[in-house]
Amino acid sequence: MTVQDAARHDALRRVETAAAADKNAAALPTGGGAARGLARPVRRLPAQKDWPLWAIIAAQAALLAGIIGVWETGARSGLIDGFFWSQPSKIADTFVVFFTAGDAWTDISFTFRSTVIGFLIGTTAGSLFGLSFWWSRNYAAIVQPYIICFESIPKLALAPLVILVFGIGIVSKIAMAVALTFVISTLTTSAGVKALDPDGERLFYSLGATRWQVFRKFVVPSCMPWIISVLRANIGLALTGAIVGEFISSQHGLGRAILYAGSTYDIALVWVAVLVLSTLAVIMYVLVSWLEGVLRKGTRQ
Repeated sequence: MTVQDAARHDALRRVETAAAADKNAAALPTGGGAARGLARPVRRLPAQKDWPLWAIIAAQAALLAGIIGVWETGARSGLIDGFFWSQPSKIADTFVVFFTAGDAWTDISFTFRSTVIGFLIGTTAGSLFGLSFWWSRNYAAIVQPYIICFESIPKLALAPLVILVFGIGIVSKIAMAVALTFVISTLTTSAGVKALDPDGERLFYSLGATRWQVFRKFVVPSCMPWIISVLRANIGLALTGAIVGEFISSQHGLGRAILYAGSTYDIALVWVAVLVLSTLAVIMYVLVSWLEGVLRKGTRQ
């Protein structure tokens, strides 16, 4: 090999080396070097440790105690108007009087009975009415606009009429609870009827099932999740209907106690009745949640 050939060979190697270096540089990520790109750590979701149950309960109790302490201190110092907001110490004294010398248990029983009975009647009747839409599309098309129109009417506007028709006893409170729960159950169940699988229905008919058997073995089980899903909302609506009826006119009930306390400016009694009503609502919500779990297990089986 001559000197000229060796020089040409070295130049060719330098050109190939430079081209390979340019190609590798183009493949690297922009905005930083290869070392920085490879050294970047992989991002992961932040780990969040759940507190134990006792810690959550302790935090909730501390928050409640802090609110009560600030409220009491503010009322005693004059920063909070004790006439309009009362104070925890007076509320505690009124609570004792309400349960020892008042009609606490009578009012609680009255509101509880009207709520539960209205909830059962409204949910059952509304669910059956919604299931009836499966039997005839023409019947459903005729009735549904009236159901939607009734749902859009503020039920508070109907309360005086309900009181005049059913009186000031427990029947009118049950009627108000039914009025609020019936339509919601009807619309929810009818939505479940519309969502039925037509292939499953045709399969039942192909196996020789009658229309009643299809309704009992296919339609009702398929709509049960829709019916169950509205239970928690209905218990709150039933309680609202009962309280509205008691606000208008009633002999007993927690709603009547709140209305009476407000009219006499007994703010401590208002808070007592509200606290008792909230506790009653939580108890009924827990019972309905338990019933919902039982029904869901039965539906899966």
